[in-house]
Amino acid sequence: MTDLPRGQRLHALDGVGVAYFGNDWYAENRTSSHHVAERLARQLSVLYVDSPGMRAPNTSGRDLRRGLRKLAAALRRPQRLGPNLWHCTVPQLPFRRVPGVDLLNQVFGRWAVRRALRLSGIQRRISWFVVPHPGFLAGQLDEELCVYYCIDDYAAHPGVDVETIAARDEALSRCADVLFVAPPALLAPKRALNANVVPAPHGVDLALFRQAADPATELPPAAAALTHPVIGYIGSIHEWIDIPMLEWLAQQRPHWSFLLVGQAHVAIDGLRRLPNVHLPGAQPYASLPRWAKAFDVTIIPYRLNRQVANANPLKLREYLATGKPVVSVRNPEIEKFSNWVRLADDRDAFLRELEAALQDDSHEAAARRIAAVADQDWDRRVDSVMAAVTDAHARRIPAFPSMSPTLP
Repeated sequence: MTDLPRGQRLHALDGVGVAYFGNDWYAENRTSSHHVAERLARQLSVLYVDSPGMRAPNTSGRDLRRGLRKLAAALRRPQRLGPNLWHCTVPQLPFRRVPGVDLLNQVFGRWAVRRALRLSGIQRRISWFVVPHPGFLAGQLDEELCVYYCIDDYAAHPGVDVETIAARDEALSRCADVLFVAPPALLAPKRALNANVVPAPHGVDLALFRQAADPATELPPAAAALTHPVIGYIGSIHEWIDIPMLEWLAQQRPHWSFLLVGQAHVAIDGLRRLPNVHLPGAQPYASLPRWAKAFDVTIIPYRLNRQVANANPLKLREYLATGKPVVSVRNPEIEKFSNWVRLADDRDAFLRELEAALQDDSHEAAARRIAAVADQDWDRRVDSVMAAVTDAHARRIPAFPSMSPTLP
C-alpha cells in the first residue's frame, strides 16, 4: 500500500470533500465517529450527517411524530461547526416494513444529502459511512470513492431492526472501496465479503486523558469528597452494562466508592439505592480526566454477549492513558492488552481483580500503562486511515454497484 507523506496525501485529495454518515454529533459520548471526523476536517471539507433510524420502531404514533420532526430538521441549512466542518441531520422513518416507506427514505435521503453537500460547497466527494443503515446512498452521491468504517457489530445492538441492519451492513461491506474494521473479531467475516479490508484499531486522545496523571489537574467537587478507594467507570450506562454485577460489587464492598460517570439509558434503581454508588450523570468530554483522577481503579463491566464479543471499546485506551489500573471482562481486543489490564470471567473474579489492583499499583505501573497506548493517538490513526484512502483513490477502483432500492 502506498504510504505517501501527509503533504502529498493532501495534494492528492485536493478539492475532494467527505459526506460523513455518523452517530449523533451531539451525543454525550465522543465516539470514534467524532474523533475521526474532527481530524478529517483538518485536512478536507467534511459534511457530518447525523443518521438516526437504526432502532426498530416501538409506539407507532410517537415514532411517526419523532420521524416527522427529524424530517423537518433535515430541511434546514447545514450548520457550520468549523472552518471545514458542517453538520446536518438526514433521518429515516423507521417503519421499513410498511410499503413505500423504504423507498421514501431513499429518495428523500438522496435529495437531502445532495442538497446539504451543495450548500456546504462540497462538489467532489468521498462517501464515508460509520453506520450501515444509510448505506443505500453508496453510489448515489456521485462520489469518487466509498469508505465504510465499521466500528461495531451493529445488528447485535439492543433494540435495532436486526434484519434490516444486518442486510445493510453486509451490502455496504461488499460495495465499499475501502472497508476499515475496528473490532478484531469482525476482520475474518468482513474479508469474506470484501478484499479491500484494512484493520483500524481505535485511537485515544492521549494529551487529554493523561491529564488525569497531572498533579495540576483539579478534581470535580463531587469527586473530591468521596471515600477511597474509588472504583470508576466512564461512559453511557446501556443494556450492555452488567448492572446486576455492579450492584453486587457495591454490596460486597460497602466501604468502597463506586463512581459511574455517564448518562443512564436503562433503569438503575438498584444502583441509585446504594449509598456507596455515585451517579453524577453525563459530563463534558473535556472534563473526563478530572473525574478519572479521582479513580483508584477503572472498570469495563460489560455483559458477555455477542455485541461485547465483537466490540473494540474506546474507553480501554482512554483508561490506560490516564495511568489508572483497569479491570475488565475479556474479549479479543481487550485481551491484546492483557499485560496492562486485569481480566475477569465472572463477578467473583472481577472482585478479586479489583482487590489485587488496589494492592498492587505504583507510579512505574501507571507509566507503563500510559506507554502502552502512547503510539495510538487519534492523529496517528487518522493519518494511517488517510494513507489507505488516498491509495484507493489514486488506484481509481472501478465503480461499485449501487445499493439496491429493494433492500429490506
